[in-house]
Amino acid sequence: MGVRLADEGRDLLHRTAARHVGDDAGDDLVPGLVALVAAGDDVHVEALGALAVGGAPMARDTMFRISSTTKPMTAAVTMTLVDDGLVDLDEPVDRLLPELAGRRVLCHPDGPLDDTVPARRPITARDLLTFTFGFGLAGEMFTAAAPWPVVEAADRLRLATFGPPDPATPPAADEWIARLGSLPLITQPGERWLYNTGASVLGVLVQRAARAPFAEVLRARLFDPLGMHDTAFWAPGPGRLRRLATAYRPEPAGLVAWDEPAGSAWGRPPEFCDGAGGLLSTADDLLAFARMFLDGGAPVLSASSVRAMTTGQLTAGQRSRGGLLPGDFDDQSWSFGQAVHDSGAFGWDGGLGSSWLVDPARELTVIVLTQRMFGDSGLPDVHAEIRRAARAALA
Repeated sequence: MGVRLADEGRDLLHRTAARHVGDDAGDDLVPGLVALVAAGDDVHVEALGALAVGGAPMARDTMFRISSTTKPMTAAVTMTLVDDGLVDLDEPVDRLLPELAGRRVLCHPDGPLDDTVPARRPITARDLLTFTFGFGLAGEMFTAAAPWPVVEAADRLRLATFGPPDPATPPAADEWIARLGSLPLITQPGERWLYNTGASVLGVLVQRAARAPFAEVLRARLFDPLGMHDTAFWAPGPGRLRRLATAYRPEPAGLVAWDEPAGSAWGRPPEFCDGAGGLLSTADDLLAFARMFLDGGAPVLSASSVRAMTTGQLTAGQRSRGGLLPGDFDDQSWSFGQAVHDSGAFGWDGGLGSSWLVDPARELTVIVLTQRMFGDSGLPDVHAEIRRAARAALA
């Protein structure tokens, strides 16, 4: 008999999830959640609480803004192009992204924009996939006494690459990459891991390599073959918008709704489909994506691309420079678009309230979707405790 969940394990999962549902922001509760735990073919789902405070009940097919859980999907569709010979991992991106050719690099990451040196080498697709191309979020940005000039410049250019997903702000892809190309890199290509922006750039690379809009490439190469019919950059029509949870930001006085289905920024096609954090999805779609990896890539990826995406790709030097939080790379590395734990588990979380983890050794997938934005201290308890309960629930 294959791996499965014990009956008492299902009870544990229910109790653990229910303990975190409520409206009191001070207690780190969430108004609602969908938690899906799959052990092989055995799937258990908890849909608890409400779509919004005082709103309709949460359902299994509720749609959530998965923010950075978008990144593994962007990496996966990029690797389909690598498999088909349309993208070479180690070719300079200059052919497809001439805006990123001939880079200048800041002498000091927090220094003036005109104090630069030439890049030592071109940027490659591998650099974008591993987030080492030289531009993105650094942990030091959060503790700086004043905003870095490059961060202020990126904000003026409406790149929306140093904050939460923002479908309403960035310009269309060609203009977005042109504006990014007007800025110097923060570090030399290959020097260190910097978060987020690499996945946004990959969306433009994919669009140009496939000669089709990024959203269409994702649909044709990834979502349709895997049956991920509720994953998209926007929720068209009132039917799907009614299934979209309200997004909340915790404040000292309580939870503040910052994106609601009526008038949602995800209710219409964005000008820029952001491969770093723009997607909506559901628990079952994320399970389908996980099972693709557990099935060796079929029907969309080669086995070699799956190995690349589930193997740490950072060098010892890159890991030593750290991630966003202290200790980020103590027991994990970064592959292509996602983290790979030393245990062999892999996945990535979304700061608007999602987590997605696949543990091949246990044939275990744990998906937790909430509508509460993360704080600044790492994975919230609701996600971590459901993961622990999922491991304990195995028969």
